[in-house]
Amino acid sequence: MIKEEYKYSELTSRIIKCSMTVHSALGNGFQEVIYQRALEIELRDSGLEFKREFEMPIFYKEHHIGTRRVDFLVEGVISVELKAVSKLDDGNFAQAINYLEAYNLEIGLLINFGETSLIFKRLKNKKFKQM
Repeated sequence: MIKEEYKYSELTSRIIKCSMTVHSALGNGFQEVIYQRALEIELRDSGLEFKREFEMPIFYKEHHIGTRRVDFLVEGVISVELKAVSKLDDGNFAQAINYLEAYNLEIGLLINFGETSLIFKRLKNKKFKQM
């Protein structure tokens, strides 16, 4: 699963492995918060540093206009957005990309526990600005 050409491939692979462990144990059909709590345990057990429901300010033309919370910010560099829906749609992808852009993160994962098999998508922020 690790692809050297992808930035943070080892880290995203570890997150996906934790997600697969949760999905294997719980299956589909629970609310998102249940998977979020279970994934928190798996991430902790795997030794990954993370913040759950990480809140960041949103700015428009240098004005603070609100806040958003990503489900997990892992190792300070990977945004992880969880879903528990029967099928991912364009709105789910747009939300995950918006988080990457708002937080200026380069890589994110969109993970859906709602299907019979775990679905995960690796996302890249095309507007990422190296600081």
